[in-house]
Amino acid sequence: MRWMMLLLLGVCLPALADFDYRLAPRQIAQGTWVLEGSTENFAKANGGNVVNTAFIVTDTGVVVIDSGPSKRYGEALRQAIAGVTDKPVIEVLLTHHHPDHVLGNQAFADVPIAALAGTTELLRQQGDAMAENMYRLVGDWMRGTEVLLPTEVIQPGVREVGGHRLRLLGLAGHTGADLAIFDETTGVLFAGDLVFYERALTTPNSPGLDVWQRDLDTLQALPWKQLVPGHGPVASDTRPFVQMHDYLGWLDGLMREGAERGADMVELIRSPVPERFAAISLTRYELIRSVSHLYPRYEKQVMQRVDLRP
Repeated sequence: MRWMMLLLLGVCLPALADFDYRLAPRQIAQGTWVLEGSTENFAKANGGNVVNTAFIVTDTGVVVIDSGPSKRYGEALRQAIAGVTDKPVIEVLLTHHHPDHVLGNQAFADVPIAALAGTTELLRQQGDAMAENMYRLVGDWMRGTEVLLPTEVIQPGVREVGGHRLRLLGLAGHTGADLAIFDETTGVLFAGDLVFYERALTTPNSPGLDVWQRDLDTLQALPWKQLVPGHGPVASDTRPFVQMHDYLGWLDGLMREGAERGADMVELIRSPVPERFAAISLTRYELIRSVSHLYPRYEKQVMQRVDLRP
């Protein structure tokens, strides 16, 4: 009987070990730690860890920025924090409602989870469907994960937390409700998914690429020293902003020109990707998605209603 139990343990333990996110916080400034995810797409091989999360160790406790893609990730994030400091987590700030940023909330159910009002409403409307999709994409990494809504509403403005002066910005370009956090004490800007770097941006909830461009101008004008994008490597120069402006401008021009000449969606998604974007992860994949999400608006702008013709 004993040998059978040992055999079962030998079979089960490797499987359990496969569900280890192996999170490794990296310190980038005073009290400021980042956990960088992959720039790949959601997959069972990465457990949905394609996102950057972060935490700030303040004098009064730890502020967490985004909780990750699953309950298991949220639990691993708490363990990673405990490996850095014995101070308690005092708050979670969510940058937006997309699943890779919020489905770790259950691991922080004992502390306030704060978000913009629009983020909470979008998560209320779309959360269950997004979680279901994540289960399909990454499988057992999601086991036990359920949507947990924020418990507090963030108001844009300046907040003092344990010696850190956090400027909270309510923006809109990525989802219609996007929180950026600028730590004036350290100069670190947490841009959420308003900034993708070396990974093609996603557009399922964007109110418009022009809105997104204006948000980038707002963020770039801040006196930041380090930039933490929602996806991609941390940067200390303007290259992420240059890449974002360039890509958004190309995408907007592609769809605007296509609508003006009556191109169909299939033609646009087959458009050549400029060489300067070829090395960016998932460019073709996200081009297909962005055209699907946004092109009908461009077509509508150039169409003249038959019943309004003179």
